[in-house]
Amino acid sequence: MPFDFVLPDLGEGITEGEIRRWVVKEGDGIAEHQIVLEIETDKAIVEVPSPRKGRVQKIKKEEGDIAHVGETLMTIALEGDAAEQMVEVKAKTEERPRSVSVVGVLPEEADQKAEVLATPAVRALARELGVRLDAVKGSGPSGSITSEDVKKAINKVQISKDMRGPVERLPLKGLRRTIARNLMISQRTTVSVTGMDEADITRLWELRESEKKVLQAKGIHLTFLPFFIKAIQHSLAEHPMLNASVDEEKEEIIVKRYYNIGVAVDTPEGLMVPVIRDADKKSILELAADLQELSRKARERKITLDEMKGSTFTITNYGHFGGTFATPVINYPDVAILGTGKISEKPWVHDGQIVIRKILPLSLTFDHRVTDGVDASLFLTKFIGYVEDPNLLFIESA
Repeated sequence: MPFDFVLPDLGEGITEGEIRRWVVKEGDGIAEHQIVLEIETDKAIVEVPSPRKGRVQKIKKEEGDIAHVGETLMTIALEGDAAEQMVEVKAKTEERPRSVSVVGVLPEEADQKAEVLATPAVRALARELGVRLDAVKGSGPSGSITSEDVKKAINKVQISKDMRGPVERLPLKGLRRTIARNLMISQRTTVSVTGMDEADITRLWELRESEKKVLQAKGIHLTFLPFFIKAIQHSLAEHPMLNASVDEEKEEIIVKRYYNIGVAVDTPEGLMVPVIRDADKKSILELAADLQELSRKARERKITLDEMKGSTFTITNYGHFGGTFATPVINYPDVAILGTGKISEKPWVHDGQIVIRKILPLSLTFDHRVTDGVDASLFLTKFIGYVEDPNLLFIESA
């Protein structure tokens, strides 16, 4: 009897995901625990194994479709069943050599649909943009489809007109769909307030400049983020209400006694937030190594779901792209997020004199249900104290 393989519970409250890629096709024999598809859920791509051994009888979901937990993904003809044998015969029939006559190859029904030639990267781009590859004419070698072909196709297919002029319609799917959903949850469930300040990080700048070449020789790229993370961890220890979440059902504030810092990373497909775990137990050097590795995995879409979960506080560095102040959106279920802006040289009063210093803009968004502006301001002042005098980070670190 055929077995209906449904989308299993992936944990963490996940209820749905987008079919990213099928690894198998109808007629393929599969082993138990063999990876059969990739599904994108909550910003991570998860490999899903088959729970049974047999042969793929019918795939019920196309690439790009949304599947809900408990929904059938494919039907498996189990090993030894009559259905499995029929599927195997059908698969072998479809693989038979093409008929040949004295005048050449005879056309067959299976040949009417030519195989689409495209690399995995091009196929991923097409899925992201909602373009059907079988409707695209390839301009690459042997008629293969290139990324430019896909982009041209979306311009042709998706651009239309409204009553005022041309418009372009882009499908809200993939990573962008997940980001939109999470942002809406954050906006609906938090009372967001943003406080802003500036820090003179000239001494920290000099420290980083003096040490980065030594670390480069060890293969570690030293940015300011490891110092910021350590400063956040120390500041949270004194202001724990910002290191919390809210249990909506029980109406309780859950204060975390551990420090997992989410770091917003820009990728070609959108913003992702890997999590640096146990920041209080790691040195600046260890934090830098973790950041480098998680950022690489996020950009290559090799990061796991577990590496994106469990943050207690988040930091986002929009200054890398030229921004100064902002009102960053809280990374739900956290209750606070710190935004760091572009470091610039400004006239500053230092030791009673106006001099040029390196100034860092800061924006702290917090959930006003959990704490108030006094606590948030004191946290920000504490953080500024650490980044203005980085020696304190090392004196107070374990």
